[in-house]
Amino acid sequence: MPSAISERVELAKLCSSRDWSKAIRVLDSLLAQSCAIQDICNRAFCYSKLELHKHVIRDCDKALQLDPTLLQAYILKGGAFFALGKKEDALLVWEKGYEHALHQSADLKQLLELEELLIAAKLDKSVTLENHAGDSRSLLPVSELGVNEYGKTSKACENQDESDISKSRSEPKDASEICNKSSEKSGMRNGINDKARGRSSVQVSESEVHVNGKFSETSKNHSDFSEGSNINHESRDVTDICRKPDNIINISNGFSDKTKVNKKHDSQTNGTHFIQDKPRYDKESFKDFSSTSEPCSKLSITSSNSSGSAESLSKLNYKTDKRSERTDEDKRNKRFSVTRISKTKSISIDFRLSRGIAQVNEGKYAYAISIFDQFIILFISALGIGRRVILKEDATYPEALIGRGTAYAFQRELEAAIADFTKAIQSNPSAGEAWKRRGQARAALGESVEAIEDLTKALEFEPNSADILHERGIVNCKFKDFNAAVQDLSACVKCDKDNKSAYTYLGLALSSIGEYKKAEEAHLKAIQLDQNFLEAWAHLTQFYHDLANSRKALECLQQVLHIDERFPKAYHLRGLLLHGMGQHKKAIKDLSTGLSIEPSNIECLYLRASCYHAIGEYGDAVKDYDAALDLELDSMEKFVLQCLAFYQKEVALYTAYKVNSEFCWFDIDGDIDPLFKEYWCKRLHPKNVCEKVYRQPPLRDSLKKGKLRKQDFAVTKQKTALLVAADLIGKKIQYDCPGFLSNRRQHRMAGFAAIEIAQQVSKVWRALQAEWKYSNRSSSKNGKRVRRRDRFSIASQNRGGAGCSTSSSLETSSYGITEERSSNRPKMSWQDVYSLAVKWRQISEPCDPVVWVNKLSEEFNSGFGSHTPMILGQAKVVRYFPNYERTLDVAKAVMKDKQYVYNKADDIIDLSKDGKLQDIMNAKTCEDLYKVVGEDFWLATWCNSTAAEGKQLEGTRITLVKMGQLGFDFAIRTPCTPSRWDDFDAEMTMAWEALCSAYCGEKYGSTDFNALENVRDAILRMTYYWFNFMPLSRGTAVVGFVVMLGLFLAANMEFSGQIPQGLQVDWEAILNFDPNSYVDSVKSWLYPLLKVTTSWKDYPDVASTFVTTGSVVAALSSYDD
Repeated sequence: MPSAISERVELAKLCSSRDWSKAIRVLDSLLAQSCAIQDICNRAFCYSKLELHKHVIRDCDKALQLDPTLLQAYILKGGAFFALGKKEDALLVWEKGYEHALHQSADLKQLLELEELLIAAKLDKSVTLENHAGDSRSLLPVSELGVNEYGKTSKACENQDESDISKSRSEPKDASEICNKSSEKSGMRNGINDKARGRSSVQVSESEVHVNGKFSETSKNHSDFSEGSNINHESRDVTDICRKPDNIINISNGFSDKTKVNKKHDSQTNGTHFIQDKPRYDKESFKDFSSTSEPCSKLSITSSNSSGSAESLSKLNYKTDKRSERTDEDKRNKRFSVTRISKTKSISIDFRLSRGIAQVNEGKYAYAISIFDQFIILFISALGIGRRVILKEDATYPEALIGRGTAYAFQRELEAAIADFTKAIQSNPSAGEAWKRRGQARAALGESVEAIEDLTKALEFEPNSADILHERGIVNCKFKDFNAAVQDLSACVKCDKDNKSAYTYLGLALSSIGEYKKAEEAHLKAIQLDQNFLEAWAHLTQFYHDLANSRKALECLQQVLHIDERFPKAYHLRGLLLHGMGQHKKAIKDLSTGLSIEPSNIECLYLRASCYHAIGEYGDAVKDYDAALDLELDSMEKFVLQCLAFYQKEVALYTAYKVNSEFCWFDIDGDIDPLFKEYWCKRLHPKNVCEKVYRQPPLRDSLKKGKLRKQDFAVTKQKTALLVAADLIGKKIQYDCPGFLSNRRQHRMAGFAAIEIAQQVSKVWRALQAEWKYSNRSSSKNGKRVRRRDRFSIASQNRGGAGCSTSSSLETSSYGITEERSSNRPKMSWQDVYSLAVKWRQISEPCDPVVWVNKLSEEFNSGFGSHTPMILGQAKVVRYFPNYERTLDVAKAVMKDKQYVYNKADDIIDLSKDGKLQDIMNAKTCEDLYKVVGEDFWLATWCNSTAAEGKQLEGTRITLVKMGQLGFDFAIRTPCTPSRWDDFDAEMTMAWEALCSAYCGEKYGSTDFNALENVRDAILRMTYYWFNFMPLSRGTAVVGFVVMLGLFLAANMEFSGQIPQGLQVDWEAILNFDPNSYVDSVKSWLYPLLKVTTSWKDYPDVASTFVTTGSVVAALSSYDD
């Protein structure tokens, strides 16, 4: 190891020859041996020569921590802020330094310099900084011939013709003015001559060129929103390669913008993706965005991972100069003026590196690679210097390797980029920037573990680097390590309080772990730092959407569009929100606007298709589904949408074919192939479906019968009465819980379904009541009473075979009220009752695969079931996490009672030994439970039977699965096997019979609330078994509550209130072992809100008013006109 003295001699030589990057290496070595304040300032000075302003600030902060009165640090730090365009921060720093100078008066020259800097800055004039290395006497002169103070040739000078260049040689003081004149055209801020001081000015650059493995850092710009002003989106690092997580699904959707491409210079701007598996992140996906037309544009890159999925890359943003086109003659005559060229080197390597990095900054990646990798012809006639090739001159030069790797990354050549970063690390293991870049590139390839390792290594060289903490925080967020992301991003904003990007990603991470108040504060802080920060507004929009706060979400989107009315992601987000609110026609308008800006956006295409589908515009729906199927995709999340587009298209064609038939013949469960429905529900690749199942007729054939008729939309007195009643009744289904968006279309659907159920059931009950009277008369004559089970003959709906329609002695083609062959008496099974609501749910939102599980394929025999997570990894699912504590308690109670659970292979895990049961009872979290059991497991709750005394039915399965190092999947799953179906079918049949018996006897038609207590209890008991049964692929909760409302109406009781805040009625049933316990828990709030009424009997008959499927679709869509 060289001695400190020899290193300082070497440092002096390097500074004299202006080899700043190597000087920095020597200073790194000296600082590793002894942390001297002056060496820190010297390194800051060297960084300033390379325009690495953020590194200047970092070193000055270190120096000021050691000596708060160090004037040199204040001067350099203020200059760095000024060069970054942060004039207010520069003023604050200089003012603070000036206060110290007044008190100590140790260096009058520095005091006077601070005074001049303050005066010039306050007059809003560009300033010339006198940088110091060592002490105030170590001033180095500014380049006279077109090279700015920091050692970088002014790019604007390259635009001048030969006469301009010559003029710049002969008149040094005008050199910067030439630069200013040219750069004004490009909207860049440049220095002007400080004539009072007689010095040529410094061009205040907003980009920093990193040498010694460091690349330029710049502010990101979305676009210029007002003339002459740039709205900056700070990147913290110019060549950051990775940003944000996946959809995930999510997500999950993101922002994207197509920026104009300068093909002459191979500039490229590529959209990035943020998938929130929601999170989407689901996660749910957000894309980064960039300006489309302004001089200062944000350049982003996208890569494909090993599986072909587009992954998030860094928001790589650069200032670009808009240059006037030069003729071939101009190019041939172009000259470069340099000063102090050493005799041993024809041109400074720093200068050439800066040239290559500058091309990256301008998006000219192929040209940049040619500078780094091939050669540059530099002709300076006075010195007669010819060719030099950077990489061939020093094959292991890490700065050049990092530069070329960065250019490769921008061109999506991530493997090549990683190879260069790896070589740079091998050449110089202390090149922190190489570790950082490789980490970003690996993150873009989906190599999360390796990416985090590299970024962690980079932090060893810069332990408190806000930039690297920012990067690692975003990568952690992307790969769903939200706790680590919160730690990194929280540390980042402590170091850099103005990092708006870190704040908004901190908000994303906090919301994922359920810290909603802190998340909102973080998003708002990002916006406070920059009112025009589109990404933060979009994240805040998604935050409010996730919490079902539609008003605030719409306000955020309005603000986004006020900033940039051509921001396509805003239209997608608003279309998504309006779709969730049931306003499909309005959603179509926004989605169409978004597609006019970004025609190949599959999220917009698929969502618009589903909106057209829902409102009966089947031709447009099929057209959009086909367009989605034709797109070339780059991610698995988008491929899932393509699969769904295939299934939805078939359902749209089926509905179009049925649209003018009676609604009672709309029967997805009976008409559509079981295998098709199975694949649809599971979102599987449709290949097998295409080969094995019958496809729907083409659109032209379907639309011959399938166009909605004018009479479907005609308003009549009967329709109006039903619409008003349905809206009033249906809104009672709304949960007042986070995540449950109020959907007016679903409310109307629920109201129609409840009224039709009441009307159909009342017909059956009327007939049963007549039978009861007849039976009583007959028994009186014969002298004996009929047993209760013999009074009524209730049709039972048994499970059909695999792939077959459910059959009964009635041989119905669809569920609903029927007539028994042996009499004219109407008959109805429990499944007929619920099928009325199922059918309304299917037609109201065709994107949701709501089907009876027993009507699926042979998979039913192995147990097709639902999956409702409360915790997914580290993410707390906003809708269902409120049930977490209670579910955990239920799981512990079952484990204590049964003393065993099941593993993945359904083998029993004994819990009766080694004090495990006590440990289970002491567990506070699902993680504690997992530690006791030691592996993935599941357990089943039970439901006490009413049909068979003493029998326990299998209720809901509570599952706990470890997800690597990122937490657990804690969920409820309900597999519906044939044996379980038979058990619950018997229970539902008994419950339906008990309800009919309770109402159709002496209490029939009663308006005495107290007399109807047994009827109310019977309705709740049947609802309890329905919720635990979960016989639908989805939608069990809403169907169950709608049927409950309809049955109360049929018994002359109307629910006149709202479900209590925070209560989810289906979860109350799922987490109760006994139906009577459920009845007691619900009746306490429900019964006081029931009122006896017969007004519902005045409503027009739903089935007669809305006869056809088309009329039903029109009714559900009419409020949006």
